Amino acid sequence: MRVLLSTIGTRGEVQPLVALAVRLRELGQDVRLCAPPDFREWAEGLGISFAPMGPELRSTAKPDSAMTKAMATPEGRRRMAEAMVVNQFETLSSAVEDCDAVVAGMALNIAAHSVAERKGIPYFFTAYCPITLPSLHHRPPVFAGWAPKNPGAAIPALWADDAERWNEQWGEVLDGQRETLGLPPVEDVRGHIFTEQPWLAADPVLAPWREPSALDVHQTGAWLLPDHSPLSPELEAFLEDGEPPVYFGFGSIRAPEEIAKAMIEAARAHGRRAIVYRGWTELALIDDEPDCLAIGDVNQQALFPRVAAVVHHGGAGTTTAATRAGVPQVLVPQMFDQPYFAERVRDLGIGTSLGGEPSAEALTLALGEVLRPDVAARARRVGGEVRVDGTDVAAKLLMESVQWSQHPERRAGRGEG
Repeated sequence: MRVLLSTIGTRGEVQPLVALAVRLRELGQDVRLCAPPDFREWAEGLGISFAPMGPELRSTAKPDSAMTKAMATPEGRRRMAEAMVVNQFETLSSAVEDCDAVVAGMALNIAAHSVAERKGIPYFFTAYCPITLPSLHHRPPVFAGWAPKNPGAAIPALWADDAERWNEQWGEVLDGQRETLGLPPVEDVRGHIFTEQPWLAADPVLAPWREPSALDVHQTGAWLLPDHSPLSPELEAFLEDGEPPVYFGFGSIRAPEEIAKAMIEAARAHGRRAIVYRGWTELALIDDEPDCLAIGDVNQQALFPRVAAVVHHGGAGTTTAATRAGVPQVLVPQMFDQPYFAERVRDLGIGTSLGGEPSAEALTLALGEVLRPDVAARARRVGGEVRVDGTDVAAKLLMESVQWSQHPERRAGRGEG
């Protein structure tokens, strides 16, 4: 079996599919990954066949990038959306050859279902956070250029408005591309992408799916990529040289202005050292004092259990890693699913959160809340409940589904083999 894994987005959208790819290869299956070109070297270094899709995204972490400026206006967003969908159809139509199934991560994977449909192979959509999927238990996520027309409306009305926005934003370009493939138009773009049986690659303790639901959601658990890479000698020496520091990082998203200064001052206010992850924003230290260290890409699985707290943006991957490590958290959510994870961390009693661009004073108070023994103990307890078999569950589900699809007599209730 060969599976095409497709996503757009930053590290948080790509890493879960890389984790599934690694597990499928361990089980003797072939995989091909379509993702932004930023991740080609990483994927191929893991032995994963890679097809670049879309533009490089690293520059979007900076406010003066050409892509960021283009996205600042409705017309710019429209042009980029059309170009993105056309590129997806071109890339995936080529990459899907000789594949037996398509797994799509990230909601804006507009072309993946159509390409699988044209090929006549199974398609599976995966969300990484419950609020991505329509439910009467939560409001739709909000992101740039996608604010609801009536924010005070009831939840069913908000989801109906969300479906309408999907059709307005993507319907014309999607149907145009489907026509070139000989496929009929789509009436419900969001439903077409998500399907009635989506997967949810999120931990059921940290991010549970709530029933009842109109969707038949299969929650597999988070797709975690095992990381056995050692920490750098410099980082090891820093960790060994004193009490556990506070980790600060915003991954591959744009960090608030002046956040590095506020973070370091907050750590020092508690007599703590600081580790600052540079990320795509290229955060930097504010002085040359030995109590702070700036680092690049790091094995979070090895680092997080050795820090006093993790201050981060609230992406699904980092939140899951910090929760699994059993370490208190301070979330500074910026967009999409990050406010959801901030709420869940608060509800579980394993951390707190701050909005917008927090000051040094606000961060100092937040660290004071989480650097308490009772919060640390609760974080350790919850961390022990995080499932680590998500890719096993997903791989088994995928292989069984593909095998079933390749035997029509089974679906019709005829025959056994």
